[in-house]
Amino acid sequence: MNEYLKVIFGLIGGLAVFLYGMNMMSDSLQKAAGEKMKKVLGAMTKNPILGVLSGALVTAVLQSSSATTVMAIGFVSAGLMTLPQAISIIFGANIGTTMTAQLIAFKISDYIYPIIFIGFIISFVTKKEKVKYIGDTIFSFGLLFLGIETMGSVMKPLASSPFFVNMIGKVAHIPPLGLLVGMCMTLVVQSSSATIAVLQNFAAQAVPGTTQSIIGLAGAIPVLLGDNIGTTITAVLASLGQSRDAKRTAAAHCIFNISGSLIFIWFVKPYAHLIKAISPKGDEIAVISRQIANAHTGFNLTMTIVWTILIGLMVKIVMKLIPMTEAEIARKSGPRYLDPASVHQPALALHLVCQEILHCSEIAKEMLLTLADVTSEKTGEVLAVLKEKAGREKSLVQQINDYVAQVFSAGTLTEEQASQATGVLFVLNDVDRISENTEILAQQMADSEAEGGKMKLSKKAVNSIRSAASNMAELYERLIDSMVSGESIGEERLREDRQTLLAQDADLRKDHMKRVAKGECDARKTAAYNNMITAIGRIGNACVNIAEFSERQVDFRALLKGPKDAIEDAELETVQEDGKEKQA
Repeated sequence: MNEYLKVIFGLIGGLAVFLYGMNMMSDSLQKAAGEKMKKVLGAMTKNPILGVLSGALVTAVLQSSSATTVMAIGFVSAGLMTLPQAISIIFGANIGTTMTAQLIAFKISDYIYPIIFIGFIISFVTKKEKVKYIGDTIFSFGLLFLGIETMGSVMKPLASSPFFVNMIGKVAHIPPLGLLVGMCMTLVVQSSSATIAVLQNFAAQAVPGTTQSIIGLAGAIPVLLGDNIGTTITAVLASLGQSRDAKRTAAAHCIFNISGSLIFIWFVKPYAHLIKAISPKGDEIAVISRQIANAHTGFNLTMTIVWTILIGLMVKIVMKLIPMTEAEIARKSGPRYLDPASVHQPALALHLVCQEILHCSEIAKEMLLTLADVTSEKTGEVLAVLKEKAGREKSLVQQINDYVAQVFSAGTLTEEQASQATGVLFVLNDVDRISENTEILAQQMADSEAEGGKMKLSKKAVNSIRSAASNMAELYERLIDSMVSGESIGEERLREDRQTLLAQDADLRKDHMKRVAKGECDARKTAAYNNMITAIGRIGNACVNIAEFSERQVDFRALLKGPKDAIEDAELETVQEDGKEKQA
């Protein structure tokens, strides 16, 4: 096989193993610690500095700035985080992502296969889900370095090629060209960590007969800066189709990297001297990988400090670039919280689903309360409003179901999360039943109250239905509040609610027969009246079903936790730990 073909195949094969290992490691870590990472992001956004720290920490742990960026965009798109908070997290993610380059700079090629073997054994032998994910993380960590080692070994022949050395010499001496090369590489590969890994391995090749790097640190820095520009495409893609704040967050990420690269490109040589001064000393070929890692960290750290101080200016810039539109000011009838970019983030996705279910439950509650106006002079208008709300709620239910199906298809849910997802769908189904039966009941009440003809219910009969519907609205509101607050309803109270519903059903039917006997209600209207009672009973049963699911299967309180709740939980855990230490 042609020597150059071997290099190309080895390079793309090693890159494929590297990217697979990195994605697998990120997915495994998210499954093992996704909930905790969500809490960290939520709890540490009180001010920009804490936001930067949380973004850096989460990215360093997950080994993916893309995962943190998508998470932050999801939070701001769902209205769970302000724009400045999300921007500060993205600043921190830029620092956290440099951890990959720092790890690559460690020469651990002798330990690659033992790491892969240990990870495989842990994942293969254990039955505990969390431990299995840890094994997958170790295994994928080894794969990541195996990919790097493969790329490094196939690049060695390039150092002796006069044509290639010539071409690299041009890139090394023309910084804008290096910037363009780095940007294009990252745009194609969609991972700055991968392209920086390629750069580190390539720079570690020596000019034949010397210990000098084929490209040198001054030649590598422009490529590194181009990588930082190219990585902004991830945030841009994640923000497509999202809220304006999500797009502004992505714009802030672009401004951060582009502005930094355009400034640093003018000071490549002085910056290279500075990095050499603070990095380990030795032969250039032996230390350049660490120097590139330090240059990457130094760039992101410097720009984070600058832009954190100027975060107010950044907010103004992105607000100016992407201004609020008139259509956005008006409340949308579609989903408020569902974020397509978050389907691969199971913890965040379930949180958003629960928020959207609460949105649906609010619509159902409004419909129940509207029943009180069905018999007014504006019955037609009230029914039109109810039908509009019912249509909106039905559309939301369909979109939530589709969204949860996408989350399941992504294959990132743990067993516990899959169980929770199934439970919230049961709750959603009962909310939908309440909306559906409320619409049916409203139409029946309006028909029974219609003037003209002899078949007409008495005012007492209609008022009894209206009173029962009001009771259902109160029951529904109480049970939803308990579900959201996490307060236990108790088996005894649930049994009482069931008995109350049965008693109400029996009383309504009995009272109607008494009115028929007295001639107050037309006997021929009994079937229609019983249908209304049946609709009320179904609404009541759906209410109690929701309570039972939240009591026994779905911890809505935990799934609904946003930034503020996470802060409170973190503070409560600290107090509890302090208390335990004092007792000890």
